[in-house]
Amino acid sequence: MRAEDVAFTAGGFDAHAVGLVWDTFSLDLVTAHLECGPPQHQPYGIVHGGVWCSVVETVASTAAALRVAGDGRLTVGVSNTTDFLRSHREGRVDAVATPIHVGRLQQLWQVELTRASDGKAVARGQVRLQNVDPAQLS
Repeated sequence: MRAEDVAFTAGGFDAHAVGLVWDTFSLDLVTAHLECGPPQHQPYGIVHGGVWCSVVETVASTAAALRVAGDGRLTVGVSNTTDFLRSHREGRVDAVATPIHVGRLQQLWQVELTRASDGKAVARGQVRLQNVDPAQLS
């Protein structure tokens, strides 16, 4: 799947507040990256944990949505558990989402966030999502 085919990933919070850039879209792998710096810092001068949670949620949600897009369903997040492994101040961070479970009703995706400079993990998370018919959303 090409990036331009995934209209729901363009703009909004992910691009403007977080700075997320999409790299790869497939049914078993979605990747993205962001350049971190002062706009994402908390008061101690390191990237705010909410940035990591947002990236994990967004990349997992996009991956899950790709899995059900062909049958007209949507996905909605049910749970996001993100662990912060080490601090990060500046530079590129890569996000890689892979499926743990893809079922008829729910999906579970894992997302790893690593520094491009040394390959060390800065955070990891899992997102559980519910597969729903668009008519179920109000």
